[in-house]
Amino acid sequence: MPTRILPAVGDADAVRSITALLSQLPDAEPVAPAVDSTQLVDTLARLAAESVDELPEVVVVHERIGPVPALELIREVALRFPAVGVILVTSDASPGLFQAAMDHGARGLVALPLGYEELASRVQAVAQWSVGVRRHLGAGGDVLTGAGGTVVTVSGAKGGVGATLTAVQLALAAQASGRAAALVDLDLQTGDVGSFLDVRFRRSVVDLAAVDDISPRVLADAVYRHDTGVALLLAPGEGERGEEVTDRAVRQIVGALRSRYEAVVIDCGAQLSGAGAAAVEMADTALLVTTPDVVAVRGAKRAVRMWERLQIRKAQETTVVVNRHGRNAEIQPPLIQKITGTAVAATTVPAHFKELQSAVDAGRIHELDGKSTVKQALWALAGELGLARAGEGAHRAGGRPRGDRGAVSFRRRRDGGG
Repeated sequence: MPTRILPAVGDADAVRSITALLSQLPDAEPVAPAVDSTQLVDTLARLAAESVDELPEVVVVHERIGPVPALELIREVALRFPAVGVILVTSDASPGLFQAAMDHGARGLVALPLGYEELASRVQAVAQWSVGVRRHLGAGGDVLTGAGGTVVTVSGAKGGVGATLTAVQLALAAQASGRAAALVDLDLQTGDVGSFLDVRFRRSVVDLAAVDDISPRVLADAVYRHDTGVALLLAPGEGERGEEVTDRAVRQIVGALRSRYEAVVIDCGAQLSGAGAAAVEMADTALLVTTPDVVAVRGAKRAVRMWERLQIRKAQETTVVVNRHGRNAEIQPPLIQKITGTAVAATTVPAHFKELQSAVDAGRIHELDGKSTVKQALWALAGELGLARAGEGAHRAGGRPRGDRGAVSFRRRRDGGG
């Protein structure tokens, strides 16, 4: 049986040399290379959605792959597609890097410049390991594989625009529609998810930050199972401990959550941190919540431009959600779309805070009346994003959202929307 090998190489010259050498290996079947980390993960997710047997046995990651660093990419592949063996190709064959690669989930390391014998030996060993893992899976082993769940981040254009409310309701809608949902509070200094849902829990995201291998048991110990069924991973009670949650830790945490929940919603707050940036970069959909006023829209534009400068996310890959919308507002969604250069969600959220006040004050936002137009709009947004199954969000929220007073505005979305 041929060994399918997927190279992940960003440099054109390196692609040619690696592909040429791989094609000479006995029983090797190189497939079309992935030119960056995003394409690699997307390709593996597409194949895994069909069957674990469709995945390549070996992935060869070049040290200069981007935009996600090679070691972090290896960790994500190892977490999401554990039946795939990963080999790191690098010019640094030091014991320190070798150990780091193994810690991140690589099954081997090959030094540059590539040599036939070393590459052939390593590919053969990794392929045999991969076949063994798949045989174990076929025997009913409890190993998580496949594309994993959908990750949605929710960030605020500035403080007070409703990012946390949006994140909470999206997770509730996903859970209510039958999806296993997790809600993560990455607003590490001032996170309010626990307050919104009347939860006091001693564990937080910090408890996972120093864990090198997040097993299902470790993850289960860190999350709080809410009465609604949503799994909560809260911000630390002591805000200063948020510094312990690094971007590397977030990549591992999000990967572990993605592999165990169908929907993962992350509240990133309004202040960009390394942790939040890593989450936004990894997300399938990155939402940016704004209100239709000059200050908030300017904040949204600044956030989008900063994400682009830092190469976290492109504007066209970001979706703005307009909260507290009214049809008589001077700033309407098409203008926000033009100013920010982003996609804008078709679903807008109406400016009816009075519906929310008692539930927010009581810390029982999950008990918000199903007739609330705000809740209906947010659950409709969950359906638009694919977090809730079609029709389920609005139905369970208490009826179809009304559109006559700007509660929900449906319009043609721009091509390439998130």
